[in-house]
Amino acid sequence: MKTQRIVEILKSGVVDSDLTVQGWVRTKRGNKNVAFIALNDGSCAANIQIVVDLAKIPEETLKSVTTGACLRVDGRLVASPASGQRVEVQAAAIEVYGTADPETYPLQKKGHSLEFLRDIAYLRPRTNTFGAVLRIRHAMAYAIHEYFNKNGFYYFHTPIITASDCEGAGAMFQVTTLDMNRPPRTEDGAIDYTEDFFGKPCNLTVSGQLEGELGALALGRIYTFGPTFRAENSNTPRHASEFWMIEPEAAFFDLEDNMELAEDFLKYLIRYALDNCMEDLEFMNKMWDPGLLERLRFVVENDFKRLDYTEGIEILKASGRKFEFPCDWGCDLQSEHERYLVEEHFKRPVILINYPKDIKAFYMKQNDDGRTVRGMDVLFPGIGEIIGGSEREADYGKLHARVRELGMNERELWWYLDTRRWGSAPHSGFGLGFDRLLIFVTGLTNIRDVQPFPRTPQHADF
Repeated sequence: MKTQRIVEILKSGVVDSDLTVQGWVRTKRGNKNVAFIALNDGSCAANIQIVVDLAKIPEETLKSVTTGACLRVDGRLVASPASGQRVEVQAAAIEVYGTADPETYPLQKKGHSLEFLRDIAYLRPRTNTFGAVLRIRHAMAYAIHEYFNKNGFYYFHTPIITASDCEGAGAMFQVTTLDMNRPPRTEDGAIDYTEDFFGKPCNLTVSGQLEGELGALALGRIYTFGPTFRAENSNTPRHASEFWMIEPEAAFFDLEDNMELAEDFLKYLIRYALDNCMEDLEFMNKMWDPGLLERLRFVVENDFKRLDYTEGIEILKASGRKFEFPCDWGCDLQSEHERYLVEEHFKRPVILINYPKDIKAFYMKQNDDGRTVRGMDVLFPGIGEIIGGSEREADYGKLHARVRELGMNERELWWYLDTRRWGSAPHSGFGLGFDRLLIFVTGLTNIRDVQPFPRTPQHADF
């Protein structure tokens, strides 16, 4: 008999056919004559009911059918007389692939907190919640590639091991093959990295942007989509030490083009989720965030407000609201400020532009006022900043002066600076944290719950 996935069975509309179904037991109940097994194979949120005539299945086999056990069921798909399900499987034979001791299996039929499930992250994909999250995560990854392919962007692979610090923050994980107990030393006692694998200090990347710009200045439009790493000792719900980033870069794009791309891209992704993940979104809306579907539709249906940073500060100061973090011109906005602008003042997503140069990265294009740069942040309801980007500084003199002003290592950035010497061009780009997008799309509030195996300070399990 043909093995079928549950999602295919439920979509097909077929009945009165023989089949094989495989999956994990969610529940088993019944009486002395019949047992009902809820089986799930991960292909969708729904279970399929297996009806077992106890006279037809060996008692020893049925004893092994407990919550968490993995089964193969051969049987007949029939219309279900019970409410709440269209079809069920009448079992002819059951094979137990793997048992699950009911005394020790952690995922018994009861509610589990997200904190508890983080401690057993190797099992939590089997829960309804994490099955939904991981299916949505897949759909969003697919939609990202689909969007950029449709819009003429080339997928560009930037290095994970790098000698440059894109953000200039220094919070990077070092990569070395030296014996840290007995590292080679120079004459002045410093570690001699010329004997290391790459002959210089290297780290895990914090961003693929700098290399991505090189691709854009040759191919026109590129995007990266890969893992990035930050060695910040930060334990907030929005920060992880390892996360995935999407970073498009486009030659001949100014700040306005960049904003248009960001808005169109985000709306495309959220529309894709609404069109293709509704069963899982409805589950998340019901179980975790009753405003989720409304918020997703809110983003798709509203134009994003373009707002100058200076005007945003004036609105916040005139609001009469007592914020936890006071704000004045020159400060970096906190989530509470961003959410006020989005949720209360404008009641739509906001793209904040023209930030003070002193709080933004060295590569952002400087405005003529000498005080601000053509940076942009996209602000969403419930989350605050979801995208950060800018038009990039294309002028060699200005970029070089800014690198020196900030005391950055010119020798490590020589190749990046050189791109402004030979055929420089206007170009722009942005970064979207994939996991932060997933927080928004699933309605969960902690980045640890949208990553399969989160990496945070003091946590590198599984």
